[in-house]
Amino acid sequence: MDDFSTIKRTAKQVLKSRFQPHDDLGDKIVLRPLSSTSRKPDSGFVSLVGAGPSDPDLLTIKALRALEQAEVVVYDRLVSQDIIALANPDAIHIYVGKRCGKPSLSQEEINQILISEALKGQYVVRIKGGDPLIFGRGGEEALALVDANVNYDFIPGITAAIGCAASAGIPLTHREVSRSVTLVTGHVATGAFNAWSQLVANGQTLVFYMGLEKAQQIQNQLIEAKLSEETPVAVICHGCSINQAVYIEQLKGLAALAEDLKGESPALIIIGDVVALREQLQCTARQLTEQVCLL
Repeated sequence: MDDFSTIKRTAKQVLKSRFQPHDDLGDKIVLRPLSSTSRKPDSGFVSLVGAGPSDPDLLTIKALRALEQAEVVVYDRLVSQDIIALANPDAIHIYVGKRCGKPSLSQEEINQILISEALKGQYVVRIKGGDPLIFGRGGEEALALVDANVNYDFIPGITAAIGCAASAGIPLTHREVSRSVTLVTGHVATGAFNAWSQLVANGQTLVFYMGLEKAQQIQNQLIEAKLSEETPVAVICHGCSINQAVYIEQLKGLAALAEDLKGESPALIIIGDVVALREQLQCTARQLTEQVCLL
């Protein structure tokens, strides 16, 4: 694991060269507010920030800058402690994580925390795994802030589909294999969703977020919609972390694999012919490594 104090020092040097600070207190840089919307000194402000898929190296500089200025950090279960450790040490930390089947705050309660802290004049960083606008309820929180007349901005993050696929060595698109990607929430398996046939168009990659617990329904619905039961499937658990594990199956075996992985979270499901490219890419990488070793 990298030394995060080194990461912070490097990021600060980059920031200092690109942004004019308000103040310079030794090695602490106090920067201008993040949003294009001007924030008055005594007014509250909320940044809805994507932390990416848990790896601090994949955090954007803008997200890091927000964390270092934060007066209040409101964070989810999928934001790693290594990322939280990069926040302003004087910031108040408020945990609002959710996990299926476990007691947790409602979305309305989370919205109220953001509003109440901002109305105290605080700079609030609401940080969540992946991207706040990809199954992250960022839009819902933004609407609540608008209703409360609280200024806010979005700071995007690397969504799990992109980060985990890259980390697992699976290209989500590939010429002559896949020409489109559809991101789907696993909760669709229990909802009134009548468009499964549209998900199985030729040359399409499907990525299911939060789908492991609904794997049986996903498998059944896709096969019923005429997707080949031999379609390659990858399940990526704890993607982009040192605990990452990648499991390869066919669609007909997805439910059984999910049962074996019961309780693993977070997990991402990728379905499509691009999954088969992973083995070829890994073989090529191993061959190149062996050639380098022989030199």
